[in-house]
Amino acid sequence: MKEVAWERFADVGAHEQGRRWLQFTANIGRAPNTIDAYGRALQDYFTYCVAAGADPVTARGDVVAAWIGDMRTRARDDGGACGLSDATVQQRVVAVRGFYDFLVEDQLRERNPVRRGQAGRRGKQPRRGLVGVAHKAPWIPDEHAWGRILEAATSDTLRNRLMLCLAYDGALRREELVSLRIGDFEPAWSLIHVRAETTKSQRARTVAFGATSAQLLVVYLRQRTDTFGKVDGALFLSTSRRNLGAGVGASAWSKAVTAIAGRAQVPELSTHTLRHLRLTDLARAGWDIDEIAQYAGHRDLSTTLTYLHLSGRELAAKFHAASASLHADQERRLAALASMW
Repeated sequence: MKEVAWERFADVGAHEQGRRWLQFTANIGRAPNTIDAYGRALQDYFTYCVAAGADPVTARGDVVAAWIGDMRTRARDDGGACGLSDATVQQRVVAVRGFYDFLVEDQLRERNPVRRGQAGRRGKQPRRGLVGVAHKAPWIPDEHAWGRILEAATSDTLRNRLMLCLAYDGALRREELVSLRIGDFEPAWSLIHVRAETTKSQRARTVAFGATSAQLLVVYLRQRTDTFGKVDGALFLSTSRRNLGAGVGASAWSKAVTAIAGRAQVPELSTHTLRHLRLTDLARAGWDIDEIAQYAGHRDLSTTLTYLHLSGRELAAKFHAASASLHADQERRLAALASMW
């Protein structure tokens, strides 16, 4: 049985059916981040139900709708505009829908009060779900913004500069980046083996890194050994007094990127921006959609990737051969991060 951090979801843990569903979700192998997101969603819903005097097990659709309305209008802790983001609302509704699916399967309810959308097929009228899904294109920095980001990063620590370069080169998600271990690297071929347990899709993949990352990696490993005396284990270690020598967490990397965004005056920058930019650059360099999907580890396109299994060496060769002029230009700009030790 997988452990769930019940102290983070007190109301869920104290509710028999809520606890059963979240534990079930953890036991079937959902990613830790998914369990955390589902737990926070159900905790929020249960808290609302208590305030509204409703029993989550028997609540009707109007209670769910009122909860959604509350999420869209409540004050935010960060002082921003009222209401949670569309993506957060959608994510929480999906989690609560899963909870009610579980109750229906257990015959504790006759129907799910969280209505699903329905496409208009076979002459049927399309039906909108409780929350519309807005598909926004990811923000990609233009040349001017990217230049400011890199300039702002030059004043950061060696570790953070290396993290930025690797996040870009490998199109790495935040959790994948902070979970990197020394043994994941194959320096002779400039490759990183991303372990399945660190990925969103739970599938391993291999990505490449460039000359600037390689240069920074060598210097960082020397610095890391001098500071911590460690050879193996997590690549990125904390230098804070509180967590000295422990692996850098996802929140620490988010704070580092937020600080870079502030210095660069590019508020749109996030940890995922580097991944989006890298995949866009690969598309500009002529990679086809199947190759990009494999590099990114996109699970929903896995059925189209069964015929394409590039070996690690082939991948590295293709990475370094892709659009030499574009690659050289990006390496030139990233090199500024290696000019300061």
